Order: sequence, then C-alpha cells, then structure tokens
Amino acid sequence: MFERAAAAASAGLVVACLAVLSLPFSPTVARAEFTVCNQTLDVVNLAVGQEVERAFQTDGWWTIGANQCVNVIRDELSNRYVYIYATDVFGNAILSGSTDMCVERKRFTVRGIEECWQRGHIAARFFEVDTLDQARWTFFLTGRSP
Repeated sequence: MFERAAAAASAGLVVACLAVLSLPFSPTVARAEFTVCNQTLDVVNLAVGQEVERAFQTDGWWTIGANQCVNVIRDELSNRYVYIYATDVFGNAILSGSTDMCVERKRFTVRGIEECWQRGHIAARFFEVDTLDQARWTFFLTGRSP
C-alpha cells in the first residue's frame, strides 16, 4: 500500500514539474520583454528608442507612476541596446544620456534619428541600456542622472 501511495505521489510530482516547465512556452502566458520600473517618488513620462528594420525608431510616451512598472517592448529583444528618455510631468529630463534621438510632445512614433529639428521633431538625449543580448530585460529608474 505504501508503494502505491509513493508511486502516485511521484507521478503527481512529475506532472506538476512538467506543468511548471511548460509555462515559459505556453502561448497564453504574456511576457514583457523590456520593462521599465519607476522606483522614484514621481510620475515619469518615458520614450524608447531601438533599431527596427535597419533604422532607428523612437516611440512614446508611457506614463509610469511611482513604484510601478510598464512593459514598453512586448517582443523578445532583438537588439543589444535599447535607448530610453524619461521626463517628469513638467518635461524636465530625469534620465538623459548621450544618444540624440527624436521625440514629440504627444504620443509618437518617429523613424530615423537624424535632423530632428529640421524634420519638425524635438531632439532629446537618450540613455543607452545594454541588455547584454538578453531576450528579456528590466530597467529600474531610480532617480536623476548626472
């Protein structure tokens, strides 16, 4: 009797392990591939830049409340570098980098990063995030950049 109970428990354990192992491959499980978590006390507005079909593209805006996270790229990452630009609610840069890309005042998608002003866009300095060629990455926004 003890052997039957042990075999049943063992079979149940195998089924549970297989269910857990299959979760990452399940098409119904939504996975964020690039997430930004706002660990500041302020609401921030975020724009993201990445290479899409051999040209740089910027997209915005995502509004992220204090201590909240937002999925900004939902596909597996195909680029090692993702670029982000964050402002406070007054439009002041919270996170700024050294890569010039284009943004707009309202929701936008801009192809190309050259001559932002001449093309009617706003130039902004994006921060480069090295994802180390990972398929998924989470960036933690912690405060003002230097």
